[in-house]
Order: sequence, then C-alpha cells, then structure tokens
Amino acid sequence: MGGNNAGHTIVVEGKEYDFHLLPSGIINPKAISFIGNGVVIHLPGLFEEAEKNEKKGLKDWEDRLIISDRAHIVCDFHQAVDGLQEVQRQAQDGKNIGTTKKGIGPTYSSKASRTGLRVCDLLSDFDEFSSRFKNLAHQCQSMFPTLEVDIEGQLKKLKIYAEKIRPMVRDGVYFMYEALHSSSKKILVEGANAALLDIDFGTYPFVTSSNCTVGGVCTGLGIPPQNIGEVYGVVKAYTTRVGIGAFPTEQINDIGVLLQTRGHEWGVTTGRKRRCGWLDLVILRYAHMINGFTALALTKLDILDTLDEIKIGVAYRLNGKRIPYFPANQEILQKIEVEYEVMPGWKSDTTGARKWEDLPAKAQNYIRFVENHIGVPGRCTHLDPKKFSVS
Repeated sequence: MGGNNAGHTIVVEGKEYDFHLLPSGIINPKAISFIGNGVVIHLPGLFEEAEKNEKKGLKDWEDRLIISDRAHIVCDFHQAVDGLQEVQRQAQDGKNIGTTKKGIGPTYSSKASRTGLRVCDLLSDFDEFSSRFKNLAHQCQSMFPTLEVDIEGQLKKLKIYAEKIRPMVRDGVYFMYEALHSSSKKILVEGANAALLDIDFGTYPFVTSSNCTVGGVCTGLGIPPQNIGEVYGVVKAYTTRVGIGAFPTEQINDIGVLLQTRGHEWGVTTGRKRRCGWLDLVILRYAHMINGFTALALTKLDILDTLDEIKIGVAYRLNGKRIPYFPANQEILQKIEVEYEVMPGWKSDTTGARKWEDLPAKAQNYIRFVENHIGVPGRCTHLDPKKFSVS
C-alpha cells in the first residue's frame, strides 16, 4: 500500500539502489515483482525511478514487473493539490502534516470518493478515461481555485505511458491466485512505511493515507488471510521518525545527533533528517498487537557500538501512572513520560558479526531483552539468516 511517498535504500554487491514504487525484489533477475491494487502509481515517477536505477546497473526490469490493473493512478494535479493542502493547513492551523507532496493523500481521497482513475481505465477506452480525467480535474479546481491543470498536456503524456505499461499490466487477483497455488513459487510481500504511519493505527493525523500494517497485505494484493505465513517486524535497534508528530523517546541532544549521524538517517524520499531516539518497546509491542509478528528483523545494531550506556523505553506514564496502551490522541501522547531500562553498552565493533556467537555478551543481552519484552524471537539482518536467538 502507498506510493512513491516511501522509499527503501537497497545495497547489493556494493551498489546502492533507491526504490519508491519499484519493489526491492526487482534487483533479483530470478524474481517477478508485482505492484498490487492497493498501491497508487504516479507513472512519470515510476519511469523516472527506473531510469535512475538503470544507470546504477538495474537491467531488464520491464520483463520482471507486473502491475495490477486495479491500482489507482496518481495524476500530476493530485501532487499539486497535495502541496496546496499543506499550504492551507499551515495558514489555518499554523502547522501542516509534513506530507511528501507526492499526491498520495489526494489520490486516496479520489479513490474513497469513487472518482479515482485506475490502470484498467487508462488501458481501456481512452475517450471515456479522458472524460473522467477532466471531471476529476475540474472537481479539484473547484475546491482549489488557484489550481492550474494542463488537461490536454497531461492526457497526452498519460496516453504515451499507457502503451509503455500495457505489456506489464495483469489482472492482479488472478495473478496472485495463480502464484499462491503454484508449488514452485515463494512469495515475499514488501511493505512501505511503518506501523505508526498506518491511517487507522498510526499517530493520526501525522500518518500516511493507507494501511501499511499487515492487513494491507490482504486488501492491497487480494491475498486471503489464511495464506499469510511468517510476519517479520522490521525494527531498528533505536527509533526514528521523519516529519512531525509525537515521538516520546526522541533525543534532542548529543545522543540524537550521534544516532542520526552514525545511522545516516535521512529520508529516502524527502531527503529530510530523521528524528532519532531510544528504542521504544511500547510502540514495538503495540505494532506486534496489530501485526502478530512471528519474528523481529532487528537492524542497525552496530550504530549503538560506541555508546557507554543504552536506554530502552519500556513503559509510558500518564499523570504519574503507568498505562498499558499506546494512546490514540496526539495531545495525550505529547504528555507521556517514558520509563526507561538502562543497559551497559558493549563498546566494540559489531559490523563484522555474522553469527550469534560473534556478538559481545552485552549486545546479546540487549537483543534478548527486546525479544523477551515483546515475546517475539529476533533475527539480525547482518547475521546468519537462521534464527540466532536462544530466548
């Protein structure tokens, strides 16, 4: 779910790729990548992204990419509306949401109001598509009088993109059904954004416009719940956030700077600095409640290598009393006091560790503490891929 408002940096054999719309598996020449119906696609952005990664070594991606015909299209005017909405929020409330201005929210709004445009519409009767495109553009202009839309120019571009993607487009439901019932295929679903950015379960209103928790696998791809197997919660050894919104364990101090600098914490899509803080196990436990993790993929443990001591947020207090839940309301969340567990740092380099035994005892204790607190076994991405914990 989502669109090119999120990004993943992937490093393969020393080459760094940035993906936003393209699934990360597109690098693998033996894998077929699929963009599901839950994704909103800005076609110029898709091809621009592909071109940039082609220069880094990506080859024959068109032969390995399938696009669902039910995916909605992000129009250029959706992106313009996104920017105008942020200006409007700033003028009215003195604050904005901090969107990426990629048109994601306005496109999902069109989808929810049943005026959206899908890939299947683009590839069908273009005259009918053009009529619906014009109606949607005029609706947006009626809400935002300053919005300028080159209707004919955008339609001309979309007609060209229609032919470019036509060979890639399939009925997504049948594609997934065939994949699920083929004994020779393994399916890995890649999510975008984080649990706390989910439109229903995140730090509303500072969230994205889609369900990026595990339920999005079903609605965004057409996969029945009983076909979902392992669910990996990808979590850093500390906590980060891009943009505004409550962040209880944030460290606006030297620790925050160290984590941001050592972790190279910059938003892949926006280039903004990520806010950084101690690992928040209240958030992680909340994410587990929603997603039902079968394992934690713990990343960036080595960023903590230089610290004398490491804090872990283990509980929230509101008005001096522990609360057993993650607050939904932003104003309440801003008043939270975090209860920390302090652990000694291991003060040694873990970047070369490839198996559990390679980790210092204090690093092992840190991982075990997280596992035991959440009740989920961990996997560390730079270690041996088999389960390394003994908790």
